[in-house]
Parts: sequence; structure tokens; C-alpha cells
Amino acid sequence: MARMSNKVALIVGGAKGIGLAIAERLSAEGATVFITSRRGEDAEIAAKGIGNGAVGITADASSPEDMVIAVEIVRKAYGRVDALVLNAGLSEPSQIAEITPEHFDRHFGVNVRGMVFGLQAALPAMTEGGSVVLVGSIAGNAGYSGYGTYCATKAAVRSYARTWTAELAPKGIRVNVVAPGPTDTDMMAAVAEDTRAAIVAPIPMGRMARPSEVAAAALFLLSDDASYIAGAELCVDGGLRQV
Repeated sequence: MARMSNKVALIVGGAKGIGLAIAERLSAEGATVFITSRRGEDAEIAAKGIGNGAVGITADASSPEDMVIAVEIVRKAYGRVDALVLNAGLSEPSQIAEITPEHFDRHFGVNVRGMVFGLQAALPAMTEGGSVVLVGSIAGNAGYSGYGTYCATKAAVRSYARTWTAELAPKGIRVNVVAPGPTDTDMMAAVAEDTRAAIVAPIPMGRMARPSEVAAAALFLLSDDASYIAGAELCVDGGLRQV
């Protein structure tokens, strides 16, 4: 039997990259999938490509109001959210001497604020047995020159997963983090070859992750196969931060 059969999944930031790969995998495993993007056209195109009744929703992850509307769309259609993936994020470089309030607010607005209020909006629609995956990063446990704000947001994601597990496990809702290392998305494909080589060099497995590999980890955490896993961080990094 498909691992997500009869499940309703909402993927915030599911139109491209890792989010899209997760949406595709959940759909293939039997879930009814709703995906959001602040660019409605991207959400619609992605949903059409997924098929299987997938629905695209225009919603800005940094807007609590948009998240409430997105969840209500799912509730009106199916009455519940069984699986929630909070993936929306951004990463822009800036050294400490150059960080502006706008840079700081932009990162924390999407990467942290969006995650907090995305979960808050979804909770009334989630019942016992529900599962949440936060898309973090191994950057949350590292320091990368020029990416201090991004790294700090991902550290916050990891911290929230611990607190939310303590708060929500008694209600039967599990919260976990999937933490990718460098991943070969379309954005990474545009990086210069010498830069890509430098990124790959320290990875023990000798290559970047494929989005489908991150999606497989997210599927596991969302499924009943992980029914006794809560508050954990599953790194998909080819060993980069493990050895």
C-alpha cells in the first residue's frame, strides 16, 4: 500500500526545487497534495505537472493572513491536513558589516516567521496522527562566511522543532526537521563550475544531493513508518556534517 494513501498534504513553498520534489513524492505515494507559492502561476504549473488532483494555491509564506487562507482552502475541500511541509525559504549573502535591516527582516520573515505562522494556521485543521516536516539545513549547525543571517534562521528552525515537539506530541502531532546539505536544484545548476566543484569537494559522497533524495527523507518522516520519531533532525548531506 502507498505510504501516504488517503492523506491530505499541504506543502508551503512547493512549486520548485526541494518543495516540488516533496510534493511529487507525496502524490506518488497516494497523498492528495496542495502546494503554495507566492507566485500563483508557478503553483498552478507545478500542480498541473504533478497531476493526481494536486492543487496550486497563491500564498505568501511570510503572510499569516495568506497562510490562514491557504489552510482554509484545504479544509473546505477535505476537512483536514494530515501532513504539513514548511519549505518556503530564501538565502542571500551578506557579510556582517553589510547586513541591512531589510536583509535581516526578509530572511527571518520567510524562513522563520513564515514557518511559525504557517504551523499556527494549520494546527486547527490537524488531528491526532498528523505530521509536520520543517525544511531546515545543515547550515543551522555551521558557520558560512557571508551567510550568517541564513544560518541563524535555520538554527531557529531546529530550535522550534524541539519546542513544538514538546507542545504537540501530547496531541498526537509529530514535528521533525529534514536538513539538506548542498542540493542540485535549478538554482544550484546555474552556479559556476569552479564554485560547484568547491562545494562538492568536502562532501564524503562526492556529489550534491538530488531533490528526490531530500523528498524521500521527508516522506519517511511524514509517514507512519516514522510514527515514533519526533523532534529529530534528519540530515541529507552525503556525510558533510557527520564526519
